[in-house]
Amino acid sequence: MSPRSFDAIVIGAGQAGPSMAGRLTATGMSVAMIERKLFGGTCVNTGCTPTKAMVASAYAAQLARRAGEYGVTIGGPLGVDFKAVMARKDGIVGASRGGVEAWLRGMPKCTVIQGHARFKAPKAIEVDGEALSADKIFLNVGGRAVIPDLPGIADAPVLTNVSLLQLDRLPSRLVIIGGSYIGLEFAQVFRRFGSEVTVIERAPRLIGREDPDVSDAIKTILEAEGVAVRLGAECIRFERRGGDVAVGVDCTAGPPEILGSHVLVAVGRRPNTDDLGLEAAGIATDSKGYIAVDDELRTSAPGVWALGDCNGRGAFTHTAYNDFEIAAANLFDGAARKVSTRVPGYALYIDPPLGRVGITETEARQKGHRVRIGMRPMTRVARAVEKGEAKGFMKVVVDAENDRILGAAILGPGGDEAVHGVLEAMNAGVTATAYTHAVPIHPTVSELIPTIFGELKP
Repeated sequence: MSPRSFDAIVIGAGQAGPSMAGRLTATGMSVAMIERKLFGGTCVNTGCTPTKAMVASAYAAQLARRAGEYGVTIGGPLGVDFKAVMARKDGIVGASRGGVEAWLRGMPKCTVIQGHARFKAPKAIEVDGEALSADKIFLNVGGRAVIPDLPGIADAPVLTNVSLLQLDRLPSRLVIIGGSYIGLEFAQVFRRFGSEVTVIERAPRLIGREDPDVSDAIKTILEAEGVAVRLGAECIRFERRGGDVAVGVDCTAGPPEILGSHVLVAVGRRPNTDDLGLEAAGIATDSKGYIAVDDELRTSAPGVWALGDCNGRGAFTHTAYNDFEIAAANLFDGAARKVSTRVPGYALYIDPPLGRVGITETEARQKGHRVRIGMRPMTRVARAVEKGEAKGFMKVVVDAENDRILGAAILGPGGDEAVHGVLEAMNAGVTATAYTHAVPIHPTVSELIPTIFGELKP
């Protein structure tokens, strides 16, 4: 039986896939959109959408606790209805996922196929026994949590970011393995909901990708809310103790064992590429399973592109969508856009959030830049003081040789929004000196960024 033929096949309905299907069909192409599980991918189902809905609930709980600081009186004890929190989260996720699915199913010339896709040949795909073919194939298959091979972990009921979002009762004692972005967001959220929370990190500091001053400030913020942080944890091991899990650690300080009612493992992610039959299409991967792509996101197989988390060139919703933009512009608009010109930016959604763009001070020095640094604590930002949220600081990194902005970190109220001014300036090639000429709105967090660029120090 001959395969069903399409002009293009898109595998994975995450952030890049549906938009690519829309662009392809708009040119008149017939497209097969294949999704084996949930429409919307990680972001909609187990990433940004559900976690930020929970962050919002946790912020509301914390603000209510602090009402007296603002002269507001709340009658009665504060309570968090965990089931209501999760129901709100599920409602937001369901609406978003349903919107993606409805868009695809209503898209002219797009055939939605649900099932597990595997390559059988360079241009041939099989989905649950059905053969499909296309000259252009786009992979947007995302990633999943890594479960490390640690002593006792196979017998312990550990959670991932996915299963944690499915809980129907609040953990009394949550132990989190991994002191990076996912682990820290959940740590603060569940502490604000009322759980006892301990974060265990092997490294000597949290989120080692950031500068030490950023890591230290975040640790201080979390510990002030009652999150216990254990650093330099070696020989992490697990043992089931009735309905609990004992987590053993060898640290320079603190008890050698922490007992948790629930344990979240958040030590990294891996791409969903091990069951796609990539070898049948001649698609190369690196040692970690990420699909190797060139600067225009083409794989080693002609006519096949890899977009989003599975290519290892970005681990965010916005980078996945930008992958679509780059590939589509080069295919249909005669552009020559490249991934390597992308200015990296991301956020850590604790409260206050960390907005990051470009490279850190540490990275800049490692790359040989002679740098100038500008900093200002949030205690000297009027908007932060007025909001009663003056934790954190703002920091910019500038090349002393050519005045080029290299990066910025804004840890404070609205830091994830305020950092966009720097991101856009970097994209436009605006120098630090030119940035100081801006006349920002008062009172805002962003208004101090030009001032900081005007106060750079070696």
